[in-house]
Amino acid sequence: MSVPLFTPIRMREVELDNRIVVSPMCQYQSVDGAAQDWHLMHLGQYCMGAAALVFLEATHVSSVGRISNRCLALETDAQEQALDRVLAFCRRFGVSKMAIQLAHAGRKGSTRPPLQGGTPLSTEEGAWQTVAPSAVPYADDWPDPTPLDQGGIAAVKEQFVAAARRADRLGIEVAELHAAHGYLMHEFLSPLSNRRDDGYGGSLENRMRFPLETFEAVRAAWPEDKPLGVRVSATDWVDGGWDVDECVVLARELKALGCDFIDVSSGGLHPAQKIPLRPGYQVPFAARIKREAEIPVMAVGMIRDPHLANDIVAGGEADFVALARGMMYDPRWAWHAAEALGADTPYAEQYARCKPALWPQAFAAMAAE
Repeated sequence: MSVPLFTPIRMREVELDNRIVVSPMCQYQSVDGAAQDWHLMHLGQYCMGAAALVFLEATHVSSVGRISNRCLALETDAQEQALDRVLAFCRRFGVSKMAIQLAHAGRKGSTRPPLQGGTPLSTEEGAWQTVAPSAVPYADDWPDPTPLDQGGIAAVKEQFVAAARRADRLGIEVAELHAAHGYLMHEFLSPLSNRRDDGYGGSLENRMRFPLETFEAVRAAWPEDKPLGVRVSATDWVDGGWDVDECVVLARELKALGCDFIDVSSGGLHPAQKIPLRPGYQVPFAARIKREAEIPVMAVGMIRDPHLANDIVAGGEADFVALARGMMYDPRWAWHAAEALGADTPYAEQYARCKPALWPQAFAAMAAE
């Protein structure tokens, strides 16, 4: 009997072995935007753990678009070459397809890494001027961003296109644009951060314009046979902010432009957010967007139980489940989920000997303890 979580799926010309995705996880270990040995280890361990798709961390399209000065970027030849080394390792030893999340932090950039407080950099620490749709800071004690003018908007769109072309040269199979968690595209979408009175602000149609134009430009540059999706925050969790009703409209517009999936998260735009955390708390948003926009979706958010993950896919609430901290805790989560659900999943050749079916005596002994 087939197990929904472990059934194959096809997006355009990319075949995925199962519905398990490793979410992007910012690591703050880059140097001048370039991947290091940490990235080889971090991504390499997930590629051997049988998730069908492994995302690089949020990869920023410009130095100004980084969250911190330790964030990954894909703007220069040196950054491209550093990622090529990491990806070559993942392909040689892993069993997963590779994906990239292209991002611009907007007004939430120029900060210290989270382990150093995540607060804005000082001038002495190399702070840079952030950009946003409007001169509205993330919080009262944050610096004002510079509103993007027409030329600035055009330049950012071209940065996304240039980064997508580099990602294609690197052989990455799947890409998504980051329009969630309070970063630049999300800032344009939400009326809490977008106070513009031109064609990029005010009405829902205008607030969607920059993300939709950027997606359309990237879709034209990204190969026709490769999937392209968008990560969204379905709600700001703040009264008067971006909400799931608007997100459904956005998803429909993206689908019309050739979007292949919506990666459904929430929050991150405003410090007043109140999020009711619990396992699967964002799944209803994903299910609604899938149903009403008729587009494949990824569900994320505290999905660690294999049975919950399988039920989400089996019930048609989402086409994929994506894990981040759950994968940090257990990089072999997909192996263990397959064992719990009675499914089969690929193993890297070097690790095949530990597969339960090839080592039944040990697993029988563990079960008896």
